Amino acid sequence: MVRTRLAPSPTGEDLHIGNLYTALINWVFAKQNNGKFIVRIEDTDRKRLIEGAEERILKTLKEFGLEYDEGPDVGGPYGPYRQSERLEIYKKHALELVEKGYAYFCFCSPERLQKIRKEQQKKGIIPPKYDRYCLKRYSKQEALEKFEKGEKAVIRLKIPEKSEISFVDEIRGKITFKSDLIDDQVLLKSDGFPTYHLAVVVDDYLMKITHVIRAEEWISSTPKHVLLYTAFGWELPKFIHLPILRNPDKSKLSKRKNPVWASWYLKEGFLPEAILNYLALMGWSHPEGKEKFSIEELVKIFDIKRIKTVGPVFDVQKLEWLNGEYLREAKSEKLKAKILEYYKKYHDLDLPEELVEKTIPLIRERVKKLSDYMFYCKFFFERPKKYQMDLSPFKDLIEKMKSALEKIPEHEWKAEKIGEVMVKLYESLPEEVKNNVSRSKFFMVLRVAITGQKITPPLNESMEILGREECIERLENVKFQMTNDKSMTKSK
Repeated sequence: MVRTRLAPSPTGEDLHIGNLYTALINWVFAKQNNGKFIVRIEDTDRKRLIEGAEERILKTLKEFGLEYDEGPDVGGPYGPYRQSERLEIYKKHALELVEKGYAYFCFCSPERLQKIRKEQQKKGIIPPKYDRYCLKRYSKQEALEKFEKGEKAVIRLKIPEKSEISFVDEIRGKITFKSDLIDDQVLLKSDGFPTYHLAVVVDDYLMKITHVIRAEEWISSTPKHVLLYTAFGWELPKFIHLPILRNPDKSKLSKRKNPVWASWYLKEGFLPEAILNYLALMGWSHPEGKEKFSIEELVKIFDIKRIKTVGPVFDVQKLEWLNGEYLREAKSEKLKAKILEYYKKYHDLDLPEELVEKTIPLIRERVKKLSDYMFYCKFFFERPKKYQMDLSPFKDLIEKMKSALEKIPEHEWKAEKIGEVMVKLYESLPEEVKNNVSRSKFFMVLRVAITGQKITPPLNESMEILGREECIERLENVKFQMTNDKSMTKSK
């Protein structure tokens, strides 16, 4: 059975968007092969551990619909699924490697290690490596006795000299490293915690992971992992190293240039399905050239060997476009539900359902994110407190607008009628007024007086939804402010 895994470290605020990409590929590959997707928390870096990060990572995965079959909060047959709860397992395997001669104890102080590193750098030795002082000085038995007496030590992997280490990457082919360029990696630290290299190999084997799908930054570590599998006498899993997501300028995706936490995109109003769709296109393309497709379709047609290894560009503007396509194609009832859910969840707003439903036809073609809704529609829910243009020069004109609109009976208050009356009013204005106020400016004054904004959904339709009484009162409110507030200016 195919078994894939995601192994995030709770050392950041949340799940990195790059890790979400890795999770997606692991999840899809497992699903299309009727396999299992596992989440394992790699929390052995105790100094960088962030409280609550694990919970946020697991929550984010679930919010994106990437449900896992086994994990720290759902259990499974190969637990525990937190590395900090598996320390005795790692110690047992590290000592096994020492016994077999594939690893050894090192008692060197940090000061000594720093000294030999500096000496090698001065001599131009690149990369600097441990000099195997403890391996040469102590026999296996002497070192074991020192360790059992409680002397602080690490266990290092003994890299074979003057040899080549090769493995096959399923999308990159055969990759070979020279062993002389690889340092004797620490496997077990003096505090009893493993390094990534020992823990990942032991866990992947014991959890029966068949396909190790991870970012390409781990390619240089894979020779050490191959040596460990070989030392234990274990069969290698399939290795697949995914390309690292890049900024539009081709630099590595980082929080200095773009938001990198997956949950940020949800808070900004991106849909989980749109984000996953976009991530699927990172280094891979739909056989039919489609840019928009469901995750169910992705599971059916995805071919992991068609992933290109050149770093794909993660462009937030392109994601916005795709997200907008999802919103435009959503049925009105579904879009309404998403808007209501989004503003309740992320802004603690209980928007009136009926009013949201009325506005959807006006904003469907405009919004790219759910958060855009209130940018366009805030004025439906509250009267403007500020105005995006100075309305004081148009006091008489606004009075005329109000008077004209008051003549429309309640039962005739429709967008078409509102438009007709306003056009007629403009055309009836004296020529000297029209010379200073173009038709477009006339309607901009009306737009800002009613909404406070220069950019809104269609004005006549918006006024129809607001209602006759509300629109007239808003124009009266502008007049009131002009009488009592001489400082009405453009909002900043």
